[in-house]
Amino acid sequence: MGRVLVHWFSINERGSKTSVWNIAHNIGVALMAPIATAGIALVGSYFAFTGIKSYNGAFLLPAIFAIITAILAYLAIRDTPESGGLPPIEEYRNDYPNKSHKLVEKELSTKDILFKYVLNNKWVWIISIANVFVYLVRYGVENWAPVYLTEVQHITLSSSGWSYFWYEMAGIPGTLIAGWISDKVFKGRRGPAGFFFMLVVTVFVYIYMHATNMFMINFSLIMIGFWIYGPVMLIGLQALDLVPKKAAGTSSGLTGLFGYLFGSVAANAILGWTVDKFGWQAGFYIILISCILAAVLFACTWKVRGQEENAV
Repeated sequence: MGRVLVHWFSINERGSKTSVWNIAHNIGVALMAPIATAGIALVGSYFAFTGIKSYNGAFLLPAIFAIITAILAYLAIRDTPESGGLPPIEEYRNDYPNKSHKLVEKELSTKDILFKYVLNNKWVWIISIANVFVYLVRYGVENWAPVYLTEVQHITLSSSGWSYFWYEMAGIPGTLIAGWISDKVFKGRRGPAGFFFMLVVTVFVYIYMHATNMFMINFSLIMIGFWIYGPVMLIGLQALDLVPKKAAGTSSGLTGLFGYLFGSVAANAILGWTVDKFGWQAGFYIILISCILAAVLFACTWKVRGQEENAV
């Protein structure tokens, strides 16, 4: 999907458009439970005669939706503007990824994509490492929120579930605003927006850490959700911006690998071990330090817009 986006939207509009696509994270999480429940109910009510266990509906209905989506995508999505006889989007909008107006549109070998444009690009490495800390914050708060709220704050499981729900929903406007700011305020530079968003996340993690009443707990959790999903999106967007279009998928894959493999593992394993051994305060300090490190790494890309001359 990211590889398609870079062909159809140029640097100055890509943040806004990518942010709309990226809220699929939040909408998908929100719809997951009701769709699975509906699948169980449908199988149990109308298809029990087939011998299929009702709980299988939790997998069957999402699978049907996935097949329908795949068919619609196949019919509707076009590879590139050039394949339809249109000019490159950069030429059409006079919005190029570098000062020399250089486009790398030729077919690239797997070796060139991986070693020349991705692994040899220092900016891709910086945002990949930043993604580790962003994901540690995201999953550290998200995955441990129900446990923290029930065990420490003594909130009912039902109430903690609603807090988690609003945390996810708050990410939708936050993501859209982050994309718009990176386009309109910073003219296609993602680093400044990511830096400011992570600073605000740090403030609300600190408030969440010390909150003692339900209002402040929910408010800080919602604000963390609002501000953290912008950086999640911006890193993925930078991965697309920083390399030629043909290498966009590989670049995005590398940053995603770092986030999911290292960031989510740290959030679950390392954070869990720390809380178990040293208490919740130590766990929160890990999250706070991760916020600051992510902000610093975003700041390192402050002036970077699109493909640097030495990256192409």
